[in-house]
Amino acid sequence: MAEHTRVDEFLTSLLEICTPLDSFDMPLLDAHGATLAEDIYAGDRLVMKAGSRIRSTQIGLAASIGLDHLPTRPHPRVVVMSAGPDLVEPGKDLKGTEEFETNSWMLTTAVREVGAVAYRVHSIPDDEAQLQNLIEDQLVRADLIIISGERHDDSFDLISRTLSNMGEITTVDMAIEMSGRHNFGLIGPDKTPVVTLPGDPIASYISFELFVRPMIRTMLGASTIHRPSIKAKLEKAIASTEGVRSYIRGVLSEDGSSVVPLANQEELSTLSDATAFIAVGEKDTQLKAGDKVTVVVLERRYI
Repeated sequence: MAEHTRVDEFLTSLLEICTPLDSFDMPLLDAHGATLAEDIYAGDRLVMKAGSRIRSTQIGLAASIGLDHLPTRPHPRVVVMSAGPDLVEPGKDLKGTEEFETNSWMLTTAVREVGAVAYRVHSIPDDEAQLQNLIEDQLVRADLIIISGERHDDSFDLISRTLSNMGEITTVDMAIEMSGRHNFGLIGPDKTPVVTLPGDPIASYISFELFVRPMIRTMLGASTIHRPSIKAKLEKAIASTEGVRSYIRGVLSEDGSSVVPLANQEELSTLSDATAFIAVGEKDTQLKAGDKVTVVVLERRYI
């Protein structure tokens, strides 16, 4: 039976199954975009701190002090899989209860935005054996596997049974409004971390931001693994369900002082329009205009 799990509890469990990847020296141009694994000194002066993202300015600085390699954490390799008999690739015609496969396209590019190497795999498995063979084929190129199913969770049980045959898997029911069940654990001979996300695209992306992004940042050895959060004035009243957390998509003002919740929260377009999540606690069922709220900033130009 699935446990009912808080956001912080689930994140703690996920971070326990992932560690920074082993570091190695990379040529300067190849190191671009990776994470610096060690402090860099010019004589006695610290010029670059471990855990920072290696950008063009760091490459130039390294060259200026005579370095042609940098110690780096490699980009994690993340396999993003979708599985479900009613999922159809974009560009094809829909029939009956079919729906366009959305999550793997969104999650694969989200993985790349964090700084990892992403591989997208779409499958329509007939049974557990077929799905297991597909997952096993991906283990050779995966530091992390993300799997999502159909919007209505029809394929969740198939995915859960398959993963349970491959390793130690825990199923949790998240205390997040409009979310669903998640799996996590270690599979295969190398104990590769795996996470399953809800089939609904909005719930899937929120879970990616809350849970998978920090996992990837941890593997990168980044100095910070979470999105920044600030306090802002709420411009419009919102309601939430008691006992669960809500992440309302909103637009942050240019100066970061106020936030407007977007209308039609059930629409996928709120993800592309949002510049922030308004984090609503389990005990907050009604928030009125003018209240100070916690805002997770999705676009760094606001801070």
